[in-house]
Amino acid sequence: MQYTMLGNSDLKVSRVCLGTMTFGTQNSEADAHRQLDFALARGINFIDTAEMYSVPPDAGSYGKTETYIGSWLKRQARDRIVLATKISGPGRTIKWIRNGDLGLNRKNIRTALEGSLARLQTDYVDLYQLHWPDRNTPLFGQYQFDPEKERDFVPPEETLAALAELVEEGRVRYVGLSNETPWGVMQFLHQAGKHGLPRVVSVQNAYSLLNRTWEMGLAEIGFRENVGLLAYSPLAFGLLSGKYLADSQAKGRLNLFPGFAQRYSKANVQPAVAAYAELARANGLTPIQLALGFVASRRFVASTIIGATTLEQLVEDISACSTVLADGVLQQIEALHLRYSNPAP
Repeated sequence: MQYTMLGNSDLKVSRVCLGTMTFGTQNSEADAHRQLDFALARGINFIDTAEMYSVPPDAGSYGKTETYIGSWLKRQARDRIVLATKISGPGRTIKWIRNGDLGLNRKNIRTALEGSLARLQTDYVDLYQLHWPDRNTPLFGQYQFDPEKERDFVPPEETLAALAELVEEGRVRYVGLSNETPWGVMQFLHQAGKHGLPRVVSVQNAYSLLNRTWEMGLAEIGFRENVGLLAYSPLAFGLLSGKYLADSQAKGRLNLFPGFAQRYSKANVQPAVAAYAELARANGLTPIQLALGFVASRRFVASTIIGATTLEQLVEDISACSTVLADGVLQQIEALHLRYSNPAP
């Protein structure tokens, strides 16, 4: 396992991160503990979760993922684990979280963190992330900014000031963003510098062979400002495994939870998936090796977040992240990227 320093923090994280959003809906507590034990044994020290999990989000599954991690974490040496979680923001219909009061202000941030710490059975988190922006911005498969949807939002400096208190209290070590745009990242960086507030060290955004939008603006910001990408959905909700090519009704999240398919139902997604699968086979690789090997090899990816519903999938995914792609394969990937440019933004 390889490790890297996350942004300008002193967090040394594994280049592979265990995503946990299946814990509580698709995975039992015992399943979750087996995955966590295996990941730790393979050198993964970085675990990502969120107060909203498990998914799909509902009142019955709310907080289960953190609870399952907490019952495991209490048996571990806490300083061996880099633990990341997220606070939910406004703009989604999740009334069971703080009665729908989700603005990223001081009251809600403190309440959310206290709940997460209790479920996780720890007195601090290493990385506390804003799950999505407070303001109006395209999310989760939307890709066009619509000024008609403008709403009031908590200013970034107010959110950072609330997070600064938690850092000073020792309950949060570092802060990060998620599902952010170039404008949003630069706003948080600017306000942190202007007011002496915590600087974000990472951004957790979708990144895969089907969605390389990070490269179109955020990559330069990440490089110049030393902000790492935590790449989620590197298999594009399982599509890049190739399993749906042979059987469109294959068991998996895409069919179990069709509400999540918005990002992956666009016109060029299926042709792109088929082309990448064929490229993999032509070069003696599995589609998973091609997809995860590509993401994990990008210089701007601090850690690749993988999630699995079975231990067998987890074994395969961890191994695939270490796949070294030949220069010729990378050139072929770029050719396909120009043909099918970001079909699932």
